[in-house]
This record gives sequence, C-alpha cells and structure tokens, in this order.
Amino acid sequence: MSLRRTSHAVYDTSYHLVWCPKHRKKLFAEERLRERAKQLIYEIAEEYSWVIEELEVALDHVHLLISFPPRYAIGEVVRVIKSKSARELFREFPGIKKKLWAGEFWEDGYFARTVGDRMTRQIIEKYIQHHREMEQGPAQLGLKLR
Repeated sequence: MSLRRTSHAVYDTSYHLVWCPKHRKKLFAEERLRERAKQLIYEIAEEYSWVIEELEVALDHVHLLISFPPRYAIGEVVRVIKSKSARELFREFPGIKKKLWAGEFWEDGYFARTVGDRMTRQIIEKYIQHHREMEQGPAQLGLKLR
C-alpha cells in the first residue's frame, strides 16, 4: 500500500472491519442480495473517497479491508456503510423485512482491527521505548533544576 493524501493529511492506514446482519441471519444465501450488498458498499466507499482493498459478503457477515483518511472515526465509517446499505437493501428487497423485525438490517456491533504491513506493533513499541530512553536517560540526568 502506498501513502494517501488529503488536503491536510498524509496517511497509510487500513482497517479490517466485520459486521453481521441482525440475529446473524444467513440473508446473503440469495446471490442477488449478496451481489447488491457488495455493490452498495463499493458505491458508498467511492462516495466518501474511501478505498476498499478487499471485500467479502459471506452468508451471515461482511469482511471489509478499507483505507480512509484519519479525519473519519472507525465507528463513523461503519455507521455510514451500515445505515446507507440497510436503507437501500430494504427498499430494493422488501421481502427481507419478513426475515427481520424492528426495522434493523445489521447488528449494532462490529469488529475492527488496524492493519500494518511494515510498521508492526513491536516496531512501534520499540520506537516509543527508544524515545523514552532518549528523553529520560543520561541526557536528562545532566539537567539541573533551579
């Protein structure tokens, strides 16, 4: 993955997101519904200039590898995708409402994980520890307080 830019940020972020239909119903057994859900998620991402790196709509959940600018919170991205896709899927496939109740398509929760390629957790921990040692180590001991 390469660096991406907005007018106020340069970033290299990817997120693995997973969420399920309400009650983990196997709604996407119907191929037409599954393909439309994929298409909608791609359209929503394009509307917001988010980059989908991978997407899979399984029988009872969605896996998404996505990159978006740091001005967006992870929860906001999930909320936008889930709300817009649910509204459109209910409109285009009214029979789904018989399988679900309370007018909700997706479960409330989701799974999120940040993804790194070269910058792993261990490298970042070492980097922070190195800077802590540099600032609190021998160089700092030589300062005299008045």
